[in-house]
Amino acid sequence: MKKQFNTERKLYTLCILADDSPGILSQVARLFSRKGYNIESIVSGATDRPGVARISIEIIADELMIDQIAAQCRKLLPVKAVKILDEDTCIRREIAFIKVAAADRAAREEAIQIANIFHAKVIDVSRDSLTLWVFGSQSKSDALIDMLSDFGILEIAKTGTIAIERGRSTIYDDNKLKEEYDYGKNVL
Repeated sequence: MKKQFNTERKLYTLCILADDSPGILSQVARLFSRKGYNIESIVSGATDRPGVARISIEIIADELMIDQIAAQCRKLLPVKAVKILDEDTCIRREIAFIKVAAADRAAREEAIQIANIFHAKVIDVSRDSLTLWVFGSQSKSDALIDMLSDFGILEIAKTGTIAIERGRSTIYDDNKLKEEYDYGKNVL
């Protein structure tokens, strides 16, 4: 019996564990490009295991698309594990630096008050600008940016989104055994 896929497009986060080797991020990004999928966000970083990197990729897709791209990622030689997370089952966060104009003391104080409401931190101050740091959901960053836009945004730098599954479940669960991932990869 054929599986019925939901054709509604929504935001998914694909988490990948792979060998921490030169070119792996490029290899994964090329796979998405070849398939014609647009990456909304991509972040790579260290894990609790030496020599293993975690890549978090956000993509707007339907169930069929995300299942297909996850299957393609699993076929890549350096890949150890792949997990599909959706908005309802994961915690997603990003970091943003926001530099705003602050022409005088009153403007600086008002911008700092707004930053405090969002639990943002002032990380740099000059006579005519402030740089703020905020950590949280994308909607939190966007709301802070919207509130600060009246001051004049000078520059914004954002990380991509990192994500982890809620509860006890991890990326190591529900994945093929290491032997299954490696089967056939070393035959070449």
